[in-house]
Amino acid sequence: MSTPYIPCLDLGSYINGTEAERKKFSDELGRAFNDSGFVTITNHGVSQELIDKLYQNIQAAFSLSPEQKKKYEKVELAGQRGYTSPGKETAKGAKTADLKEFWQIGQEVMDGDPIKEQYPDNEYLEEIVEFNPVTREIYQRLEANGKHLLRAIATYLNLPINYFDKHVHNGNSILRGIHYFPIENPDALPDDAVRAGAHEDINLITLLIGASADGLEVLTRSNEWLPIKAHHTDIVVNVGDMLQRLTNNKLKSTTHRVVNPPRELMKTSRFSVPFFLHPRSDMDLTSLQSCIDAEHPKVYEDMTAGEYLDERLREIGLKK
Repeated sequence: MSTPYIPCLDLGSYINGTEAERKKFSDELGRAFNDSGFVTITNHGVSQELIDKLYQNIQAAFSLSPEQKKKYEKVELAGQRGYTSPGKETAKGAKTADLKEFWQIGQEVMDGDPIKEQYPDNEYLEEIVEFNPVTREIYQRLEANGKHLLRAIATYLNLPINYFDKHVHNGNSILRGIHYFPIENPDALPDDAVRAGAHEDINLITLLIGASADGLEVLTRSNEWLPIKAHHTDIVVNVGDMLQRLTNNKLKSTTHRVVNPPRELMKTSRFSVPFFLHPRSDMDLTSLQSCIDAEHPKVYEDMTAGEYLDERLREIGLKK
């Protein structure tokens, strides 16, 4: 169950609801993103069977031998496709790399859009037959849910309901399967070594479906770390830096982290599958005029989504 501080919203009431229900959902989503930057979403149309199948395949992928996994690591792609081994990603400002490995699935353009040339092909995991079709189905379902959420956000911001549609059609979104591997010898780790250091996401919004264990925490406005408790079937949604830039901090990109487990659980794995909803690289992130006034002067320099992504990938060590 979500905590009292993190609202739990019914996405079905927005997709299938009356005009009044849709407006209520938009208002509640906007208030949450203006306050905590996080919500949990129910009634999102992704079955428990599909979620279970996703996690079975993610766990199987990370159970392959190091040699098998390394076949799918393409350093030149800066972690944007295929496998990324431990020690490669460091939270912005941190000195020690996160205690994780991950696999990334990107956009597959099927409608002849020339943007296809901008995207590298996904790596096809030969050893696990179901992996690619299952992760692809999850990608498409979360992308569709993300588009509904962005329409609700557009309404909250008094923008045309379809404001984000053209920007996220064949956008540069990423589905990331993460393995926070067992910590075999915690005493040998640097004091600042954690599963995922405190950070903000780069993209517009993030949709996190399920997780195999607790550990996700968000930093509240009162500067306290709050554990996120959600049903395995819920989707946890948070604002990313791109949406924060666009709204001149009206919608908050919340700092979050994944803490190490209690000592008795150190030798267990944690799996997580976030979907990072990115726009096309040419989206202009210049702050909306409606979010700028005397009390809220413009904070950010003008930049496209592609330029910002490139900057952040270099900051976290995935791109040299």
